[in-house]
Amino acid sequence: MIDLKKLEVWFVTGSQHLYGEETLKQVAEHSQIIAASLNKASQIPVTVVFKPTVKSTEEIYNIVAEANAQRNVIGIITWMHTFSPAKMWINGLKILQKPLLHLHTQFNRDIPWKDIDMDFMNLNQSAHGDREFGFMVSRLRRNRKVVVGHWEDTAVLTSIGGWARVAAAWHDWQGARFVRFGDNMRFVAVTDGDKVEAEYKFGFSVNTYGIGDLVKVINAIGDAEVDTLIKEYEGKYKIASGLTKDGAQRQSLKDAARIELGIKAFLEDGNFKGFTDTFEDLHGMIQLPGIAAQRLMAAGYGFAGEGDWKTVALVRAMKVMGHGLKGGNSFMEDYTYHFDPSNPMVLGSHMLEICESIADAQPSCEIHPLGIGGKADPVRLVFNSAAGPALNASLIDMGNRFRLLVNEVEAVKPDQDLPKLPVARAFWKPLPDMKTGLQAWILAGGAHHTGYSQNLTAENLEDFADIANVEFTLIGKDTNIYQFKNELRWSEAYYQLKG
Repeated sequence: MIDLKKLEVWFVTGSQHLYGEETLKQVAEHSQIIAASLNKASQIPVTVVFKPTVKSTEEIYNIVAEANAQRNVIGIITWMHTFSPAKMWINGLKILQKPLLHLHTQFNRDIPWKDIDMDFMNLNQSAHGDREFGFMVSRLRRNRKVVVGHWEDTAVLTSIGGWARVAAAWHDWQGARFVRFGDNMRFVAVTDGDKVEAEYKFGFSVNTYGIGDLVKVINAIGDAEVDTLIKEYEGKYKIASGLTKDGAQRQSLKDAARIELGIKAFLEDGNFKGFTDTFEDLHGMIQLPGIAAQRLMAAGYGFAGEGDWKTVALVRAMKVMGHGLKGGNSFMEDYTYHFDPSNPMVLGSHMLEICESIADAQPSCEIHPLGIGGKADPVRLVFNSAAGPALNASLIDMGNRFRLLVNEVEAVKPDQDLPKLPVARAFWKPLPDMKTGLQAWILAGGAHHTGYSQNLTAENLEDFADIANVEFTLIGKDTNIYQFKNELRWSEAYYQLKG
């Protein structure tokens, strides 16, 4: 479903005619070597394409216009090998519609102490050529990613690769369609929002379809398809005794499989990249989608419960960013707390729908009553999530702007077994500490629903907010409540002035 290698980032080098053909030839050779090296780097999941050196206003404008027009181009990497007078870049930067990364590097890692002469200096001028370019980008108030260091350094490659993943997620949002089955959960504020403004700001659309539309597709799924999917379940999960071939609740497993196949067919037919539902609006459905939502998330779809379309889109974006990396991304909810002073932690879960990509072991496929929604007992996957660094992210509609809020956390293993809690769950310790992390989240208006990630960093989400041109707020190891409250006030003032 997600193939990042089909996406392209163009490597564009700036120079000028002043230096003569011999120097420009060397510039082109060096640029080709760097672009080819970036393209082969395991840290960069997309295709890096070398483009000829741009040396004039017209060439710069044309290459940007071409990048804008190419659907599979998700961004541009710029580098000034020599000095490229930045007035030449004004018109190109004005029309640029794709994310921009400025690579501040140079071809040689080291100064050739015994051989350096003015010819070498005239060729290798990135130290001030990139500053000229950087001034113009800042002068035009353009957001961009700046990566500094030698192009072969692992840290540089990792940073470029992270940005490429973020650019891919932004590209994926452009024209994306998300479906909301039924309406928002009644009277709930934070899961709702301005879908028109979101489409204008982010590029994706959200539209509601009646549950009857989905039920019609579910009911059309044949028994043979259901049996095939159940065989997949049996080969992948530990099946609870009541759901086995001769189990008393086998029909419930068939119903769950039919729901999964129906939702998947609906999404594929409508070219949707994610969905949300709510237990308040299930007319005609036998059970709340549990295993269906979990498995469709694992396949790359965005999901959130209770009509929360913003988190659906965010989870999908995080799925794209993290594709191919160790660990997973999931819909999540802060459910309850462990306030033991010596070992405080959060228990994150949901009624059913946590993605199996974050599991620390083989999930168990089980069926249990659900005391909400008034439907038949739903089938779900039960597991604990893996320990390690993680984060929670929330996309919030603040009325005059969107805020992307991130809390870095440390996921931990549960202290004890949870024999009576039949849902997938995660445990974590918010940074910088439990009380500060929770207080800051509340102050920032963070939602109870989040996108939970084991393989993304706060820097990834900050880059994403920069591309989207929305507010980014971080709660991390250095967060101080006094300073954090001031940051929120400053942001409020900034966006009020920005209008």
